[in-house]
Amino acid sequence: MSRYQMDDGTIVDTEKSKESWPEKTDFNGNNHISRATKDQWTHEKLYRSRKGRYYVEHTSQWQGTQPHVEWVSPEEAARWLLLMEYRLPADLEKHEAKIVE
Repeated sequence: MSRYQMDDGTIVDTEKSKESWPEKTDFNGNNHISRATKDQWTHEKLYRSRKGRYYVEHTSQWQGTQPHVEWVSPEEAARWLLLMEYRLPADLEKHEAKIVE
């Protein structure tokens, strides 16, 4: 469980999220590289809050870095999910035609 305060003052609790999606990785022969960050040391996870808002949790294996979260728009959430090859939730399906060519 992690709790974060958003820039707008809202407190989000990852344990109470309605749904979450971990990033996918690709193996480059030596390391697993995050599709979201294109790095082996920094990571992202997408969440849908209980109120239906989407946010990304940013974490890192670098010493001294602090995890943080940020709100993302529904279109950004759809883009993130499609890049990770997840099926879009019903509330984001309308964004697919605009994003995928």
